[in-house]
Amino acid sequence: MSDAESEEYDLDSGPDPADFAASAPEAADADEPIHAVGIGPGNPEFLTPRGRRAVADADVVVGFETVVEFVADLTDADLLTCGYRDEGETLARFAERVADGETGTAVLMGDPNHSGYQFLGKVERAVENEGAGPVRVIPGISALQVAASMARTPMEDSEFVTLHKSGDLSADLDRLRDAVGERHLLVLPRPYDLMPGDVAAELLDAGAPDDLDALVLERLTHEDESITRTTLGGLADHAGGDGSEETPFSDLSVLVVRRT
Repeated sequence: MSDAESEEYDLDSGPDPADFAASAPEAADADEPIHAVGIGPGNPEFLTPRGRRAVADADVVVGFETVVEFVADLTDADLLTCGYRDEGETLARFAERVADGETGTAVLMGDPNHSGYQFLGKVERAVENEGAGPVRVIPGISALQVAASMARTPMEDSEFVTLHKSGDLSADLDRLRDAVGERHLLVLPRPYDLMPGDVAAELLDAGAPDDLDALVLERLTHEDESITRTTLGGLADHAGGDGSEETPFSDLSVLVVRRT
C-alpha cells in the first residue's frame, strides 16, 4: 500500500488537502501534465472544449462516481470511480497508472476553484507520491456562475462561500455573517447538515434582516432545474435535520441572499 493510499486526513485538525493544492502556483513548464477538469454543473453543453478534450484523450479518468457518470459517454478511458470511503485507494491506483506513462484526467463538478480544492489536493498528493505530475487545472463553468447570472448578483458585489467541504466551517460562516445585507451572498451549502434553511437560521441569529430576498437554485442547467424565491425568514423555517428527508432542497443547490 502506498503512502497516498494509507494517509488519512483529519480535517478538524489538519492537514487540509486544500491547503496543499493552494500552496504554490502551477508549474509553467509541464510537458505532459495530469489534468483536473471542472465539468460544469453536469450538463455536457456547459463543459468547455478544452475540458472535453482532456477527458476524451485520457487513458484513465478518476473522480467521484456521481461526477464521472456525467462524462462517461465522452471517453473510451478506463473510469476509476470512488466515494469518500475509498477515494484514497482509488487515487493511489490512478497515480500508479499515470506514473507508468498513461494519460490521466481527474474530474470535479463545476469549477475546481469554487469548491474542489480538497479533492484537487488529494489528487496532487497521490500523484506526487508516485513521482508523477504535475497537475494542471482546467477551470469550468459552475452552477455558482449560472446562479449568479440568474439572480443578477455580480461577482464583484458578492461574497462567495463554499460550505460544501469537510472540516471546521466557523471562519466561513463568520464571513457570511459579516457580509449579509451589505453584499450579495453566494453559498454552496453542505448536504445535509448545512442546507439553505440552516444557513438562513445562522444569519438571522447574527442579526440579519428577515425580509432579505433569498433564492435557492437547484439542479441548474438540467431539465428538472428549479428556483425557490422566498425571504431569509421564510427560508429559515426549513432549518434543522441532517438527512435528505429533512430538507425540501437537493444536494445540488446554490443559495443566493440578495443584499439590501
